[in-house]
Amino acid sequence: MHLSVIARVLGLFLMLFSLTMLPPIVVSFLYNDGATEAFSVAMSLILGIGFFAWLPVRHVRQELRTRDGFLIAALFWFTLGLAGTLPFMLAENPGLSFADAFFESLSGWTTTGATVMTGLEYLPKSILWYRQQLQWLGGMGIIVLAVAILPMLGIGGMQLFRAEMPGPLKDSKLTPRITETAKALWYIYLTLTITCALAYYWGGMSTFDAIVHSFSTVGIGGFSTYDDSIGHFDSAFIESIAIFFMLISALNFSLHYFAWRYRTVTHYFLDSEVKFFAFILAGGAVLTVAALWLTNTYDFMDSLRYGLFETVSVATTSGFSTANFSTWPIFLPVMLFMMAFMGGCSGSTGGGMKVIRVLLVYKQGVREIRRLIHPNAIIPIKLGSQAIPDRILESVWGFFALYIVTFMVMLLALMATGLDHVTAFSAVGACLNNLGPGLGDVATHYGDISDTAKWLLALTMLLGRLEIFTLLVLITPGFWRS
Repeated sequence: MHLSVIARVLGLFLMLFSLTMLPPIVVSFLYNDGATEAFSVAMSLILGIGFFAWLPVRHVRQELRTRDGFLIAALFWFTLGLAGTLPFMLAENPGLSFADAFFESLSGWTTTGATVMTGLEYLPKSILWYRQQLQWLGGMGIIVLAVAILPMLGIGGMQLFRAEMPGPLKDSKLTPRITETAKALWYIYLTLTITCALAYYWGGMSTFDAIVHSFSTVGIGGFSTYDDSIGHFDSAFIESIAIFFMLISALNFSLHYFAWRYRTVTHYFLDSEVKFFAFILAGGAVLTVAALWLTNTYDFMDSLRYGLFETVSVATTSGFSTANFSTWPIFLPVMLFMMAFMGGCSGSTGGGMKVIRVLLVYKQGVREIRRLIHPNAIIPIKLGSQAIPDRILESVWGFFALYIVTFMVMLLALMATGLDHVTAFSAVGACLNNLGPGLGDVATHYGDISDTAKWLLALTMLLGRLEIFTLLVLITPGFWRS
């Protein structure tokens, strides 16, 4: 374990993160909202801590091993989650407690979108910008950004990239060098963000709202500047823009890269994961719209409008809302919530188990049924024309098993804090899948639950963001053996 290199990398990350306080400082100055000092102090503290962590080991040059990458990935999210609490605590408004500030910060970083704050319209503009900015940075993962713009690290970036990027096919690279891969991903991410902001502005949002909502839309985070979320604007056109960019951001970013590189979109329609994702979304949307209309919850046009938006928002784990789906009739709240367990595609900013894993589990289930009929047949599992190696299938089943066990453990722990079973179930699911809104007492915000429950859910967010393996591997004895 190269602890000196790890300290050096984390120190650089902290110093880099301190610079992200500059945009909120500018916003605070422009709006004269009284939070300038809070962000300035936070920036100084984070910069100082990062500098003194980096200074003693600044000359260390060693290649990172895979184990080091896992440890850095976990420490990165925890450390930046801690650093991100400072503005929430130092600013007079909101002036959060440490537990609330950490929950809010980590929720932003992990793009979960669960919040403990209400009355968002009355918060300083700089705090609102900062919350959205956290989700934008966390959307793709600032580790990839750091590897792209800090070649002076002098370390093996692929170890970080593999530990950070989600999905069973994450070892594949878009370009031969990891630095070029990270840059390509961030160029696409930035382009989508700018395009989304311009579309929101064209749709009628103010400049400020358009920019900050583009952060949380492309990052699939779900934070908003209003308690009513996207519903505040009461605009079908804005909702259509959000739907489009939520869907784009929930697709594998390697597909966007190839679309840009080869000027074609045909591969989207040929990709097995995209086709399965579209099938599930279309089925969920049809059921939702039909159920809302047939139960007279809304007329047909409103059923189409609200049903389609909530289906896409929840299924992609964005967490925006135009209506409180938890109050919808019959099976709809549970069905929509269960769709978030699948989440977005691998290599996207979405949460959940990832579409590719659900697809492979489904295909393997079909294969086992066929084997009962033809016991001696050799039946490969394919994505398109490509046969999937057994090693990947084993990894998928291992993840699925750990996911279920983790969910059960966190559910029991949360119920032990006094939450009812509906609230506990939905809170764990919402945080593990990085969705945000749940059911029961956490349908709108998490401010009323106990601090113990918030800490447990913060851990759940971290498990979900790092896709369980990256964090749980740290508690195995074999990881720490030299």
